Amino acid sequence: MALQENISLRPYNTFGVDARARYFFSVTTPQRLRPVVEEAPGGSPLFVLGGGSNVLFTRDFEGLVLKNDIMGRAVIEDGPDMVRVRAGGGEDWHAFVKWCLQHGFYGLENLSLIPGTVGAAPVQNIGAYGVEVGERIEVVEAIDLESGESCCFPAGACDFAYRSSMFKHRCRNRFFITAVTFRLDRTARLVTSYADVRQALADRPTAAVTPQELSETICAIRRRKLPDPKEVANAGSFFKNPIVTRARYRELADRFPGLPAYPVDDQQVKIAAGWMIDHCGWKGRRIGACGVYPRQALVLVNYGGATGGDILALAEAVQASVAKIFDIRLEPEPLIL
Repeated sequence: MALQENISLRPYNTFGVDARARYFFSVTTPQRLRPVVEEAPGGSPLFVLGGGSNVLFTRDFEGLVLKNDIMGRAVIEDGPDMVRVRAGGGEDWHAFVKWCLQHGFYGLENLSLIPGTVGAAPVQNIGAYGVEVGERIEVVEAIDLESGESCCFPAGACDFAYRSSMFKHRCRNRFFITAVTFRLDRTARLVTSYADVRQALADRPTAAVTPQELSETICAIRRRKLPDPKEVANAGSFFKNPIVTRARYRELADRFPGLPAYPVDDQQVKIAAGWMIDHCGWKGRRIGACGVYPRQALVLVNYGGATGGDILALAEAVQASVAKIFDIRLEPEPLIL
């Protein structure tokens, strides 16, 4: 595919926002990346796009959008206890998780049905139900868009944190992730500590649950709570769960009994942003063509025809309500452009 101009990004973002890219290129091999970056007009900003499930376009992008379509899955080491698996950055994340399960490679079950691509997973350090992908990543391969050089980053160099990495913050849009290597288990070590998961599996002894069953359970929970972007445009959870000190949480819990929290470490807890949004009266509320999803207050949805600016205005109104009542500012998960 040649460099394209004036391309609608609506098919490439799960919010269904009709922004446009001045230039657009589908990267199918690492070798095709450097020439197209050099071909783009000087000074054009770059944006790396995966599945478009973690971005909100509020305006046209006056630069070059690089769509990650690098495919491929391979076992690079297979031992009796663990396996190393390498996947191209453009691989669909959920399809990759299912492929791992089918081959007896375990550790990603809790991350089932998360939208997006393999290359986007380390950027956001995607996580769900007690598991973060950074725990399973061994190496991230990338191309430096400034120098054109190939780079390999061991997990320890990626600055993985809650919904964060160096690729999302200090090195944003500098690296194009071409492949990720994961270290997975041959023997399942299931994580079933989250309340929704425990409740769904309450009639089964933990030892009897298989990784495939856990994955199917996670999928069922997500489908019950979260809208399918193909049916109702959305980007999943729009806000992060804020992390506060245990002392601060005790103050909040005294004022707001029932406020859920999840331990982070000895000093901090993560509190439920969705609960706070619901408490503020936003769950199920609609403003024009966008609104807060009735089944999960963390999710903002585009019912059809909303602009990125409309969705951003809704998000800011939700933030203002939570800040006023709880004195906490919610941080968005998606990148806002």
